[in-house]
Amino acid sequence: MKSRLKNSVQNGIHSVGELYYLWVDTVRFGFSRPYEIRSLIAQMEELGVKSLSIVMISCFFVGMVMAVQVAYSEANFAGRVMVGIGVGVAITKEFGPLLTALLAGGRVSAGITSVIGTMTVTEQVDAIRLLGASPAKKLVFPRVFAAIIMFPLLTAVADFMGIVGGLVVSLVDIKMSFTTYISQVERSVTLSDFFGGIMKSVFFAFFASLIGSYHGLKVEGGAEGVGDATTRSVVATSVCVMVADYFLTKLLVIF
Repeated sequence: MKSRLKNSVQNGIHSVGELYYLWVDTVRFGFSRPYEIRSLIAQMEELGVKSLSIVMISCFFVGMVMAVQVAYSEANFAGRVMVGIGVGVAITKEFGPLLTALLAGGRVSAGITSVIGTMTVTEQVDAIRLLGASPAKKLVFPRVFAAIIMFPLLTAVADFMGIVGGLVVSLVDIKMSFTTYISQVERSVTLSDFFGGIMKSVFFAFFASLIGSYHGLKVEGGAEGVGDATTRSVVATSVCVMVADYFLTKLLVIF
């Protein structure tokens, strides 16, 4: 039992070290000529635009659920007058960036791992190295920086859709006026709340894309290895996002 735990700790530390060196290579080679502009734009569409629908639908209904919970969790009138405040603050500070990271991040990390993993087992990555190019530049850089660019935009959309979902419940179910709900959101949500959530999404994008790329490059064992690596990638991304969310929230509270 102790030896197994020791091996797990050693493997974890080794993986963190390899992730660090992969990030260093990505930055060092990615910003050198020739620039991968076309690949970056293509990945922005693949990782960002194609994740838009799942983020919009999910956050819209999360906003509706939160409005119902706030409205009926307090006695009669007290909870109903707090709907806009509760939904606005919770969505912008926490649920918008977190749901974007878990939903879009899971999709992104799985997609990156499967694509790069397939290239690894079919020796296309080795071919890139033989041609004198860096896989970090050709494969990792466009995906990591496309995610870093697109995740904050997805988070902004998630915030908007969550607030709209709360508005729909407020109008239809609670019979609150449009102006009352919007004024509550405006009074309660500050720019620091909004940009704090955006900052979180940058870190979440970094973890999702880099972890997905790392597991893709480490694939062994053919198609079965690609499947196993994809599963590990999604699990690792979800865990890292939740752990990072706690520490980022603490930092935002302090500063």
